[in-house]
Amino acid sequence: MREVMTKTMARNVFYGGSLFFIVVFLILSAHSVRYVVTQSTANAELTDSVVRGKHVWERNACINCHTLMGEGAYFAPELQNVMARWGVADDPETAFEVLKGWMEAQPTGIEGRRQMPQFNLSDEQIRELADFFLWVNTIDAQGWPPNEAG
Repeated sequence: MREVMTKTMARNVFYGGSLFFIVVFLILSAHSVRYVVTQSTANAELTDSVVRGKHVWERNACINCHTLMGEGAYFAPELQNVMARWGVADDPETAFEVLKGWMEAQPTGIEGRRQMPQFNLSDEQIRELADFFLWVNTIDAQGWPPNEAG
C-alpha cells in the first residue's frame, strides 16, 4: 500500500464510509420503529381520552416540572409509573378519584416543600389526564424509572 493517499483513494474512503453509515442508520431506524410498534406500546390501547389527556399534559406544561419516562425537568416526581405507585393501575375510576384528590389539594402550603400550582382542571380534564397516566403506565419502559419512587 502506498504511504500517500491519492484523491481517488480519499474519495472512495469518504463515499464508502458514508454509504456504510447511512445503511447502518437506516437499519437502526427501521429496528426502532418496529420495536415501538410491536413491543413498546403493543399492549397500550390509544383511545381518544388518552389523546385528550396528553393534550391536557401539554397545555399545562407539566413537563416543565415533572419527568415522563426520563424526559422533562427533575423538579417534581417521575410520572411514568405514578398509577402503579398509587396502587390504582388496574382501576380507572379509582385512578381518577385519587388524581382528582391530589390535584385539588394543591398547593399544600407546607413550608419548605415544593408546591404544585392549582390548575383548576375540570373533572373531565382530570379523568383524561388519569387515562393518559394509565396508558403511560402500560408502556414497556425497559426498567425506567430505576426505582419505584420515580
